[in-house]
Amino acid sequence: MDSFNSAPEAELRPLLTECLAVPRWIDAVVTGRPYASVDALLAASSVAAQGLSDEEVLGAIAGHPRIGERQKTGGVSARWSRSEQSGVDASQADRLAAANAAYEDRFGHIYLVCATGLSGAEMLGNLSSRMDNPPDVEVRVVNDELAKIAALRLQKLIGS
Repeated sequence: MDSFNSAPEAELRPLLTECLAVPRWIDAVVTGRPYASVDALLAASSVAAQGLSDEEVLGAIAGHPRIGERQKTGGVSARWSRSEQSGVDASQADRLAAANAAYEDRFGHIYLVCATGLSGAEMLGNLSSRMDNPPDVEVRVVNDELAKIAALRLQKLIGS
């Protein structure tokens, strides 16, 4: 935690953007320093990530690849995304592509789930269960998933 707490803000902001690309969240995490513990950092992250505006949610997911696809850009978040989606195997690619397309037709944005620890079949089941959500409810579900992803990525960032 010491290196996170003492890192220059200019160095920390791009790294935090890789965790959750929402300037208001980044501001809250940076200005909340110093954190007494990883748990304190994660709690502050969770509070700041809840209640994002619809525009913030949609902006944040714009940098995420579709489930089952690899991020086209390089960098830290691309590596994290590959690791997070490691439960997807090639045999599920067609089913995931079709499910992603149906979801995008329904909601107008990509399907996002905190994929760490989930198999491709579990992700497909999750996507299917969310298809009946009203759009305003679904954007709140995506907000919750973004908060989970941010917490996992923060832990990777600080090495815990």
